[in-house]
Amino acid sequence: MLKKDMGRVYKIGALVAIFALLLTLFILLAKNGNLQLLNPQGYIADKQSQLLNGAIILAMCIGFPVVGLTFFTVFTYREGNKKAKYTPGWESGKKLTLIWWSILTVIVIFLAVITWKTAHELDPYKPITSSVKSITVQVVALRWKWLFLYPQQQIATVNFLEIPVNTPVNFQLTADNAPMNSFWIPSLGGQIYAMAGMVTQLHLMAKTLGDFPGGAAEISGKGFSGMDFTVRSTTQTNFTTWVDTVKRTGKALNLSSYNALSQPSTDNLPAFYFYTDKNLYTEIVEKYMAPGGSKEEMHMGD
Repeated sequence: MLKKDMGRVYKIGALVAIFALLLTLFILLAKNGNLQLLNPQGYIADKQSQLLNGAIILAMCIGFPVVGLTFFTVFTYREGNKKAKYTPGWESGKKLTLIWWSILTVIVIFLAVITWKTAHELDPYKPITSSVKSITVQVVALRWKWLFLYPQQQIATVNFLEIPVNTPVNFQLTADNAPMNSFWIPSLGGQIYAMAGMVTQLHLMAKTLGDFPGGAAEISGKGFSGMDFTVRSTTQTNFTTWVDTVKRTGKALNLSSYNALSQPSTDNLPAFYFYTDKNLYTEIVEKYMAPGGSKEEMHMGD
């Protein structure tokens, strides 16, 4: 009976191992081998990938010995093994206890140092240090589309974002006529939330040329599945040419046309605008303030 039970354990373990291997291969080969989280194309994403790889290696250093010792113990001290030595007192051995706790202490200290360092280094509000002047992109999460305002270039886009390569981008994010959402470009870096009446920040920088997918990481209703956009990383020359083209051929964006644009819609194609109202983004943010109230009055109840 015992041999049958052990045989089942081995079979289940083998099946789990095969499934894990196949799942890993599927993930690595998904999307023609270009799984966004494992293929960083930005300054922040590269640092996050290094952190993820380090965490995986550390987990393997802990997990493999534990799993291996578990199977070794079960196999060695099974009832049918008459050669196993009986060694009482291990559970109270001071030397072994010191060794186990020392290993755990070192691991915890190592994780604490990494967490402290990366928490400050990868702070989304921290600007990226670069000799190249940054550009600002103001992001508005709508239902169910993304509006990008370029205040320095006086243009705007829907569900399309073009940025120059190796140039820091300062994202300023809010939401309008929509629930809270999460802005995410996996190839370039981590996500940040966008909320109505508030402005959050995110700093990213593409290090290679190409098109990268972006989208919403927060389920926000029936149009969530179509709330994605393309990020195009291009040269500074091509970016300047693109800006000039949008200014010549884009539609006019003012408060009236914005109100129409902000109405809920699904599966929106990219659209391009030019605008001259420099206060448009501020008006979008402040429309959720109390009528006639000031910022100080909004915090009186704190």
